[in-house]
Amino acid sequence: MKFWKMNGAGNDFVIINNMDGAIDPAKYGIIAKTLCERHMSIGADGMMFVEKPLGDADYRMMFYNSDGSMGEMCGNGARCICRFGYETGLAGDVQTVETTAGVVIGHRINKRLYKIRLNDPSVLEVNYPVELDGTMRDCAYVELGNPGIPHAVVPIEGLADFPERLLFDLGRKLRYHEAFPKGANVNFYEITGEDEVLERTYERGVEDFTYACGTGTGSLVSVLTMKGLVSGKNVKVNMTGGQLIIDIDREGDTIKNLYLTGPTNMVCCGEVLDDELTL
Repeated sequence: MKFWKMNGAGNDFVIINNMDGAIDPAKYGIIAKTLCERHMSIGADGMMFVEKPLGDADYRMMFYNSDGSMGEMCGNGARCICRFGYETGLAGDVQTVETTAGVVIGHRINKRLYKIRLNDPSVLEVNYPVELDGTMRDCAYVELGNPGIPHAVVPIEGLADFPERLLFDLGRKLRYHEAFPKGANVNFYEITGEDEVLERTYERGVEDFTYACGTGTGSLVSVLTMKGLVSGKNVKVNMTGGQLIIDIDREGDTIKNLYLTGPTNMVCCGEVLDDELTL
C-alpha cells in the first residue's frame, strides 16, 4: 500500500490513492487511526483516501481524523489533495473534488501555492454566547458545507502569550460543550492589524491544537467579515504553521465565494509496512 505525506501550513496528512477500490472503505477508520499515530507510525493530523467520484468530478476525497473518526471535509487537506491530484495526473490546474460536505473547486497557483473554494456556510451565527464555568463567553458558531463542519469562533485577548495549558483546557471544554451538539473545532483569535489575525485552533478528532486549520480560518474570517472587523479581501491569518489567506464575497447577510489560499509541502512517499496494521 503506497502512501504520500503532505502538509499545508503545518497541518499534516497521510494520503492513499484508492481509485482502484482495492481497499475496503470499512477499513478506512482503523487505517487512519493506526497510521496517524505519531509515535508508533507515520504520524499526521488526518488521513485522506482518494476514490473514484460519484458524480461529475475529478475524484472523491474521504477525510478521516487522527482518532479514526470520519470528518466532513478539511480545508488544508483539500489544498494538499489538489496538489496530489495535479502531481499524480488525476487532474489539471483547476479541479473539482467531491467531499462529504460538498464539491470543492481547487486552483493551482504555482508549484506549492494552491487555492480552494471552501463550501459556503450553512450555519452562521455571529452572536452565539456560551456559558462556561459560570461565565458567559463571547462566541460565534459556523458550519461550513452541508452536512456542515462545526466551528466555534472565540476571541482571546493576548492570544500570543496566553498560557498554553489554560488555552488547551478552554478549547477542550468548548469542543465538548452541550451548546455544540456535533462537537466543535474551536478557533481562538485576536485581531493584530488591518486585515490581519492571529489564530489557534483546537481540532475535533485530533483533540489538540494543530498548526493550522483551513475550514476554521474560513469560518473565523466569515464571522469577522460579517461583524465588519475585517474587509473580507486578502485577509491574512497567522498560525503556528504559517499564514493562510481568505477572500470572501459578502452579499447582505450571506457569505459567498469563500476562498482559502496557502502553501503545500510534498514531504515524502513510500510503502506502508506497519506491522500493527492488519487488513
